Amino acid sequence: MLFNDTNLADAPYELESKSADGSGAQPSPRSQARRYRPRRSTSDRVQEALLMLAKGRAKLLSHEERAWASITFSGTRHEVMLDFPGAEAVLAGEDFIAHLPDHEFTIPGHLVADATISAVDHRFGAEERMVVTAVLLLLEER
Repeated sequence: MLFNDTNLADAPYELESKSADGSGAQPSPRSQARRYRPRRSTSDRVQEALLMLAKGRAKLLSHEERAWASITFSGTRHEVMLDFPGAEAVLAGEDFIAHLPDHEFTIPGHLVADATISAVDHRFGAEERMVVTAVLLLLEER
């Protein structure tokens, strides 16, 4: 059945809108249970895994993701820059550097083929800090 303006006006039901109309009507319990939750991307999971390895002492400065492929594999290359501000965070950063290459990552649908540190900028003084750049190569599991 085709609808036009006259069909909609005669319809015995009310059309539901997803946006608030300002009428103050309460949403049904079913619509309250289905709130929008954005799906976590692979980049989100990489960031979370690295911040957990850093024991929550690092701040994310940047994250670049590039597609990567060879004849037999495909995946992504992630370059992540983390800031470890303060003496205690620098100690966590040194631990991060030591454990990153051998860490077993759990990223659904992906295998971390390589995890390396490409740069470290360690500044001493009253405001000691360390900026670490990590590079991860993820392969898609088939």
